[in-house]
Amino acid sequence: MNATIRQLLDTAGLLLTDTGEPAPPADTAVPAAATASRYRGAAFALRVALESAVADRLTAHRAPRAIREGTQRAAFLWLRGCAEAGAARRAKAVWSQLCLGCHYHQYEIGPTEDQVRAWHTEVAELVALLAR
Repeated sequence: MNATIRQLLDTAGLLLTDTGEPAPPADTAVPAAATASRYRGAAFALRVALESAVADRLTAHRAPRAIREGTQRAAFLWLRGCAEAGAARRAKAVWSQLCLGCHYHQYEIGPTEDQVRAWHTEVAELVALLAR
């Protein structure tokens, strides 16, 4: 695993940890919004970490430049040929979930802490699998 991926995983972990700040009054809406933003930020860091791990794996297997630098959909299709089938499926599935968690919609609540923690665990495992 390269240093950038490690830093992204660490950043996501930091965003998930308690800030250590005193609890504000219950009628304040700002902390809830700030918490949701931290979870969405962690999802972004995890998505980029996974995309970087996939790109590293494709580079190691000499995938064409158009695949490495093209769309992520193409990269995940190509990944099937250079990684274990189960790992490629898991990577595509968690990447799809991370994409949904990263996008803001007015009518949706952002990802929950439990979702982001599960994604963090899955991405860390996949990064280790893809680095082999």
